[in-house]
Amino acid sequence: MSHSVAGEPPSAGRRAAPMTTAVYSAAEWDLLTSLPGRVLAAAAAPGPGRPRRGVTEGLAGLEALTAGRSFDSDLVRAVVTTIYARPDGQPVPGNGSTDLVDLLAACREAVRVLDRRADPADSAAYRQWVQSVAARVCRALPPGRVRSVGESPADRRFLDRLGDALGLR
Repeated sequence: MSHSVAGEPPSAGRRAAPMTTAVYSAAEWDLLTSLPGRVLAAAAAPGPGRPRRGVTEGLAGLEALTAGRSFDSDLVRAVVTTIYARPDGQPVPGNGSTDLVDLLAACREAVRVLDRRADPADSAAYRQWVQSVAARVCRALPPGRVRSVGESPADRRFLDRLGDALGLR
């Protein structure tokens, strides 16, 4: 992230001060900051027709989560900052469930919050970033495994349903 020199305006498209979260209620902010981690956990969880995931896939998801720090979106950067500012051991807001029905409902609720409160560009960036976290987990290959053709059909269905719930399809 670039910083402006004293007396110079901040980089184009970037605010001098961090984005305020005041436009979101505490419950809305908890939803937006817990959703990426819930998506990562659900993508890594085994399910019908979905393989068991290991460390490689989890690390791929964490890398995608961390990549949000360099997004050209104040909202995504603020969410990542909030996620990584939580003290170790502090529970992540949300119910912690990897149940797909609960996750998709949370995604749809996040879209409603973003529609009401976020700049359209920030909303799109957030939704795409959350989808990319799941995609990185589903597409990661453990050491020694060779990909045949794309992700499994079950992973594809998972990503499609997630994309629908995030309003990306």
